[in-house]
Formats: sequence, C-alpha cells, structure tokens
Amino acid sequence: MQKTTKQLRINFVPSILFFLYLFGFVLNVSANPDLPFKQAVSVKYTVAPNITGSSFKKVLVDYNDVVYVLSSQGLLRINDHDLVKDLRYTPLSRKQPVDIAIQEKVGNLYYLLNDKVLTNGYAGVPYSILPSGRFNKLAVDEKGNIFLTGNQSVGFVIENKLVEFPLSSEEQIRNIYINQGVFYALGSKTIYRVKDKTLIPIFKADDIKEISFQKNEIFVGTEKGYYAVHNVTGNITFTLKDKLPAIDINCLLFVNNNLWAGTTHGAFKKNADNSFRYYASKRWLNEDTVISMASDSKGNVYCLTKTGINKIEFSSYTLAQKANFFQDKIRQRHIRYGLISEVFFQNSGDLSTAEMMDTDNDGLWSSFYLGSQAFRYAVTKDKTAKRYAWETFEAFERLLTINPLKGFPSRTFERIEYRNSDPEAWRKSQNPEWEWKGTTSSDEFVGHIFASAVMSRFAAETPSEKKRVADFVDKILTHIIENNYYFVDADGKPTHWGRWNPEYINWYPESISDRKLGSTTIIAGLQLGYALTGKSIYKTEAFRLMNDHNYLKNILIDCNKIQITPGYVFMGANMGDGWNHSDDEMSFLAYWVLYHFAFNDTLKKKFSKAIVNHWNIEMPERDGLWNLITKGTAGVYDKESTLWYLKEFPMDMINWTIKNSDRRDLELLSPNLRDQKTKTLLPYSEQPTHRHNANPFFLDGGDDGHSELAGDEYLLPYWMARYLKVIQ
Repeated sequence: MQKTTKQLRINFVPSILFFLYLFGFVLNVSANPDLPFKQAVSVKYTVAPNITGSSFKKVLVDYNDVVYVLSSQGLLRINDHDLVKDLRYTPLSRKQPVDIAIQEKVGNLYYLLNDKVLTNGYAGVPYSILPSGRFNKLAVDEKGNIFLTGNQSVGFVIENKLVEFPLSSEEQIRNIYINQGVFYALGSKTIYRVKDKTLIPIFKADDIKEISFQKNEIFVGTEKGYYAVHNVTGNITFTLKDKLPAIDINCLLFVNNNLWAGTTHGAFKKNADNSFRYYASKRWLNEDTVISMASDSKGNVYCLTKTGINKIEFSSYTLAQKANFFQDKIRQRHIRYGLISEVFFQNSGDLSTAEMMDTDNDGLWSSFYLGSQAFRYAVTKDKTAKRYAWETFEAFERLLTINPLKGFPSRTFERIEYRNSDPEAWRKSQNPEWEWKGTTSSDEFVGHIFASAVMSRFAAETPSEKKRVADFVDKILTHIIENNYYFVDADGKPTHWGRWNPEYINWYPESISDRKLGSTTIIAGLQLGYALTGKSIYKTEAFRLMNDHNYLKNILIDCNKIQITPGYVFMGANMGDGWNHSDDEMSFLAYWVLYHFAFNDTLKKKFSKAIVNHWNIEMPERDGLWNLITKGTAGVYDKESTLWYLKEFPMDMINWTIKNSDRRDLELLSPNLRDQKTKTLLPYSEQPTHRHNANPFFLDGGDDGHSELAGDEYLLPYWMARYLKVIQ
C-alpha cells in the first residue's frame, strides 16, 4: 500500500532531524576531541654506583629496543630507570669491548673485542679471531659482512674470514658507517665510500666532525653548523646551515626522516617546516654536551653525555591525562594549609629535598588552583573537586582571621619561626603559634574576587555555602570602602599596591596601565559584592566611581594607548617604564568577574569591547588562559593557540636554568614596548618556567633547578576549556 504524502512527511522529518543531529554531533566531536598526542618528556637514568666515574663513549639500540652504552668499564645497558653493567651474558660481561655496532636493518648487536669480533645473534655463530689490537672500529651490513678499521689497516670479515689491507700512514679513521648496504669511513679530513674493499675518497674538508645519511645525501656536522654532499659524487647538495639552536655539532641522527643533532649545547630536531625543537638544559639532559645519539623503534631519542644518558621520550597523552598528572603532582607536594605552594629544593632538582614555601602572592596563585577545581566540579560534578575547592577557600577565609584587622586579607600565613620571603612583611598573629604576612596588594584582591566568583557560581550550592562566599567578599570590600579605597595594614597606613582611591587611580595618565587596571579590578569587585550580598552600597559606590570619577571611561581605555611614559614615579617605582605582564594577569582574571557580574547588558557590551581590545594585543603570547577568558566573556578566541598552549605546556615545572639568547635560529626583534624578543613565540617547553604573569618571550631564566611550580598554570585553562566546550 502506497503511503500518503502526509505519512511520508511525518516519517521524513524525524529522519532528517536524526541525520542533522548525528552530523552535528560528529562535527562537534571532530572539532576539538581530546585525542592522544605526542608529548615530549625527559627521562634521566641513574648511573649505578659500581660504574660511577665511567667514561661513556657510544649509545646504540638493538632490534629489541635494548639500549647499550659503551664505556670505559665495559658494556652497559639501561635497566628500568638505571644504567647498569650488562651482566646477562656472563662470559662477555668480563670483557672490555673496543667498539660495538648494530647490524643494519637486522638490529643485532656486534662486539669488537681486542682480538675477536662476535655477536649473540644467530645463536652466537658469527665469530672471528682477529690480530690482537689491530682494529678499533666496526660496522656490519645486513648480510653480516663486517667492516673494520684500525690505526694501520682496514679489514673485512666475510663468512667469518678476515681480509686485511694496509691503511695509509697519513690517514686516521675516526669513525665508520653502514648505509643502504654501503660502508663509509670518516678520516681526519676525508669522507670515504667503500667499493670493492677499497676506500674511495668522495669529499674532503677541514671542518668535518661527524656525518649521517639520508637517502642519497651525507649530512656533515661541523663546529659551525651542517651541510650535505652527494653520497657518490661528493658534490655539495646544500651549503652550510647555521641558523640553528646550537651550531657546534658532535653527532647527527635521522629519526623517522627528521634530522636530530647532538651538540655542545644540547640537542635539537629539525621539523618538516624547517623550524626546530630544542632540548637543552637540565629540563631535558643531565648536561648539555651530547656525544652520541640513538633512537628506538618508537621514535624516542637517547642522548649520551660524558656522565649520563637521557631519553627524549614521545609519550602518548590526552589533555585529560595531562591534567591528571598535574592534579596528582599538586596533591603530593604543593598543598600548604590549602594554599597552592611553590616548592624549594635544597639540592638542585632533588624531589626528596622539597620544602613548601610561602610567596608574596599565595592568595593570587591559589586562586588559579581553586578556580581549576571549581570549573572541574562544574564539568564533572566530582565531589573530590568540590572538596579541593572548598579546602582552598577555607585557607582564604583564614587569611582574614589570622590577623586582627577587620576585613584585611593577609598575603599568607605560617607557623612561627619559618619565613621564606620578605621577613619584614611578617606580623604576629593574635594566635601565638602563627604569623601572617602583610603589605597585601591588589594582586591578592584580584585573586580573591576571581576565586569567589567561580566558587559562588559553580561550587557553592547550598544557602550556607553561598553565604560563606558572600561573607568573604563582603568583609574585604567593607575594609576597602571604610578605608577610603585602600588596603590598610597593621601600621595604619595604606599598603604599597593596595590602592583604588580616585586620587591615586586618576593620577596616572591613560598611557600607564595602572589607571585602567585599578578601575577594572575595583568595579569588578563591587559588582560581585552586590550580586552576592545584595547590599546597595556596592552598586551605589560602583556607579559613583564610574560616573563621578571616570572609572568606566578608564576601563574602556584603548590598550594601544599604553606606552613608555616618563616622570611618573610612585614610592620609588617608575610606573611608566614599560608593559607590565602582571597587569595583564590581573586584568584577565578581573575580566571574568567584570563581565559575568555586570549590572546590566549595556555595561556588559562595553566590558566585552574592552576585553577584546586587550586580547588582541595579547594574541602573540598565545596564552591559553587569556584566550579562554576572552571566549568565556566576549565569545571570541584563538582556538589553534589555545590547543597549542595546552599541548605544549611542559610536564617538567622545575625551574631549570634555560638559555635561548645565543640561539641562531630565532628571528630577534628590535626593542619594543612589550619586550617581545622574537618574532615567533617559542614552545612553552623551551621557555624558562614561569607563571601567567611573566613575559613568555623572555629567552633566559631559571634558578638551576632549586624550585618548582605546581602546575595550576595548566589546570585552570584546561578545566575552563572543558567548561566552555572547547575540548570534549
């Protein structure tokens, strides 16, 4: 029976709706699914006590991904997290190899001893007696043919028989190679190709340090970079490349068609787009002079130095797994009385010597962690996230009660007789077992209003919970208003940077960011206070400041007007000397509050315009948090940079000393207002460790691994991205 038109229409509509739903769902998931990506991490191996002091010479990896190191104390191998003596083949463990090699394509390890050459592959059958002390280098092709060189001769072992030829007394072979079934040798100044058991010179130069092979080219490493020659004719195929992260090349290696170089200043990888990834400093290596390199079947790269071995491992992570890593790390060693804590290492990079320490901005830094947990709870409804958020908020509440001042938030607190930073800022608590730190700044205020805003919206669910947050904000705002828009410390004087008074704010010209910033933060706070408490004074005061003292006009100042402005010195500080990246941090945290708690839609539109104006200037920094706050308020963001930030964020947050200023691959800019050093931002894993308030274009920094940041710098943008559905 034929269906009527009406019946067809009825059945067709659900079908097309289902199709559109399904197609839309696929588009949504494919836009930003949390798919695994390769995250570079450093693995440093402990040298076993019985081989400490060994001289390391060469690293190789066999077909089983067993990693071998030739040393002055025999053959070593990596066992779990340690570099140990290879004792597995007991008779060989007592021998001192002169050299080792991996058979091309097959992957078996061959040993060159003082008087023999052998392998454990092929049931140990390949074995040849050699003249004692004659040879010191070997290479092995796929068929098992062996090329040997020494100070006076070259030799070939074919079917376990040695054929030997004299070597010119004027030549010294430094290294030998096998590539696509052809043997090569590197002399003092000459590259040789072996043909018919004869060394044929194909290229001569004074600058050759090491060579490697790719297709029909030989890459030549020198003290000043690298170039390439044809592997048969010796003709130069491209000239010296010296725009590199480091130019003094000790070794070259191709891994999945990507060129790697080990240098006297770390290792680097050349990308397909001709950019470079740089692996230097103790973030990646135990020391920067790389003497040998090898790779395994997974594409991980082993870098040998004279004193240790390191792996640049490319592990598969999702962003969620990365967040879990930082979450666990924070709970293990970065929570101090509920506050987030930087840790100090008595011994450089030694986690066993970690001590949690106070900073000047514990309240601000802790707001990042609290914010991450509030957004996490909004996304997952995980009660653990809510517990962590309230744990930090409880510490915020104690910042108010640890001191005798009404509504004054301490910077931090600690038990007596322990002071890390600014000892002169500490005051006695009414509780004799505790001290608190004064001189509180606007940084703390911004952290508190941001934390309170997200707590109230996402983690405070009952009337009593919401009242706790409202009371906290109310006490701080009351202190500010009753003290003429200042934070007033125990000495009865305004703190250096806790100032929102119109006389102070409007003293600055529009070309100095403090005018815009101070107006933004206090209006954001007053709007929040009104929304949470319903007290009319906060709304009245906000409009008085906006209308009578131009605070709204100040908020809307075009950030492009900010410039060097001499002559404005406040309490010894030159306020117009350049761009302040801490001001960027405070501004964006405040923007979240300013926008979401705006008194009306007209203000919201104006605030949105101000946020986008600031964000446009910040775009070269590719900060994931600034992008997400802009998306969560004004609705625009740089998706590519946001995901790049989350993926590139380093796993190692130890503050190793980093130096990029001597790199030659970077396009440096002339001095500018924002102190942007390079045209293109370096990946975060190559930058010095820093928080969101630092200039990410700074090339150098660090404290030799004596401190570690927590990782909330990643967690807040990650969970905000989840909340805003930027990632699934």
